[in-house]
Amino acid sequence: MRVRGSGTLEARLQNRWAIVLAGGEGKRLRALTRTLGSDVPKQFCPLLEQETLLQLTLRRVALAVDPAQTLMVVTRSHERFFSPMVAEFPHCDLIVQPHNRGTATAIAYGAFRVAEIDPTASVAVFPSDHWFSDDTELMRNVGHAFALVSEFQDLTVALGLAAERPEAGYGWFELGEPIVNEPARLFAVRRFWEKPPAEITRAIWSGGAHRNSFILVSKVSALLSLIAKALPRLHSIFHTVRPVVGTTFEGQMIESLYRDLPLLEFSQRVLARSPQAVAVLPVSKLEWSDLGEPRRVLSLLKRIERTDQREKLAGAIRALGRRSRGAA
Repeated sequence: MRVRGSGTLEARLQNRWAIVLAGGEGKRLRALTRTLGSDVPKQFCPLLEQETLLQLTLRRVALAVDPAQTLMVVTRSHERFFSPMVAEFPHCDLIVQPHNRGTATAIAYGAFRVAEIDPTASVAVFPSDHWFSDDTELMRNVGHAFALVSEFQDLTVALGLAAERPEAGYGWFELGEPIVNEPARLFAVRRFWEKPPAEITRAIWSGGAHRNSFILVSKVSALLSLIAKALPRLHSIFHTVRPVVGTTFEGQMIESLYRDLPLLEFSQRVLARSPQAVAVLPVSKLEWSDLGEPRRVLSLLKRIERTDQREKLAGAIRALGRRSRGAA
């Protein structure tokens, strides 16, 4: 058993947990991964490198969070894709959902699991299928966010990525008044927009809005409070599971509860409803893409070093585009 100190670097690291969301279907990019010969959700596809996006994410997260305190939320129907990674990342804890019920449900399940283990934990939520130009710089900012939620324990800190242009199809944070100016700037949220129309995107971008990277850092208690306020039924459902977490009854209970749950997405159902409980840490020294559409992948390929894998990907995107135009 590791003894937790108070205030030491080791103690702060022991208090950090990560939830990696890897249960999505990747429908928007499925046609592309199929063209590449991998009919899999994009997090399980070696899209840009020889490793899958999920493998790259787990290595990235390990720069700031102990892999033994990393929970990977997956979906049972993807078992043939995530099973090979278990041996490679043996310290990561798997949460296997019986069905994909959206990011809000996955985050709630992960947060309740963390809270049962360590009620005082700080937790970071990560997507498993995004690209960042500098993992070290990204995780340095995550470290700042961990420090901030230790001071502002009722806030959930979202990493907001600066954008070179007002690109549609992203969530956006309109920044309010500064909460902290030094050393890491932190802003209140005036409003959260989930994929607004093009004219609104242009207006808020010109006013300094930042894109939602979907990396969130919070005390686990604050994250659960945020979910309880926005989605009280979902919170109540998982609260009933807490007494059996870690027992043989957990799987049976989750199976029954998931059967009737709708698809619940965190951005629309939580962030958009409770912006006052969220603060934004602006990040400007790195590039980012959610790789959500083939055109975004192609745009990224034009800016980064070309390899054989990336040449193959560019060819697949062009072929997909030709088929789409032919069908039209």
